[in-house]
Amino acid sequence: MENKNQNLITQIQEKIEDFSKGQKLIANYIINHYDKAAFMTAARLGEVVGVSESTVVRFAIELGYDGYPKLQKVLQELIKSKLTAVQRIEVSSSRINEENILKSVLQSDMEKIKITLEEMDNENFNKIVDCITDAKKIYILGVRSSAPLAGFIGFYFNLIFDNIRLVHTTSVSEMFEQIIRASEGDVVIGISFPRYSKRTIKAMQFVKSQGAKVIAITDSYESPLAETADLSLIARSDMASFVDSLVAPLSVINALIVAIGVRKKLHLYETFEKLEKIWDEYQVYEKSDNEEHFRKVDY
Repeated sequence: MENKNQNLITQIQEKIEDFSKGQKLIANYIINHYDKAAFMTAARLGEVVGVSESTVVRFAIELGYDGYPKLQKVLQELIKSKLTAVQRIEVSSSRINEENILKSVLQSDMEKIKITLEEMDNENFNKIVDCITDAKKIYILGVRSSAPLAGFIGFYFNLIFDNIRLVHTTSVSEMFEQIIRASEGDVVIGISFPRYSKRTIKAMQFVKSQGAKVIAITDSYESPLAETADLSLIARSDMASFVDSLVAPLSVINALIVAIGVRKKLHLYETFEKLEKIWDEYQVYEKSDNEEHFRKVDY
């Protein structure tokens, strides 16, 4: 489905004169309110525009989709990168049970993890683990709401590898200055979820042109990051009001760190033996009386 999500509105506009009267009502509503239509059932959309549910289904088929759910999925992909923060609040308010926001948001997050697990390509995941493990140098890019994800990877990768560069930046120029030496044999991990960061996309395009291997951690193979990347790790994200829900991406990143840790188990064991002594000496972690007692007992 080549860029169908990007061309859907244009496609509808070009075909609108050929539609029936009822289909024109649906077309005009989607063109003007695609942000709302994306989360309506076929029955609800028909009710809003004044046509039958079957007319909505036939409209989707007329556009070349197997049914309305496929059209709805493309609409949802489209709005991920298009909605403003104000529109996000408006759209999500109709999807969240305001009487029990906690339950509503947690259930949504659980569903995203479930879908991510069902869609995960294990062979692709293992290729990414191999690629990172064999890299000469590893660069990690993530800005705005993806910055905590990049920091999480960077923290644990620094315990496993000695060739990590977490790119801290507040501008395009600073980002390029920190990745200027990325080249063949290096791996650059770019992280971004809707709304996608232009800085991250441009940086990934640059390092790929330099010969580095590019890995995207993003929400869809249709994302602009995945289009640039050599390999992609897909995790479903969603919007809970103006907030990006990144529970599934963090879970996938957690799995990535664990998988690499298993590959580097011996090295990691030696590292943690040294670190435990340092942490004790400099009192990095709070210790209970029981812990101190067990450390003093001569077994």
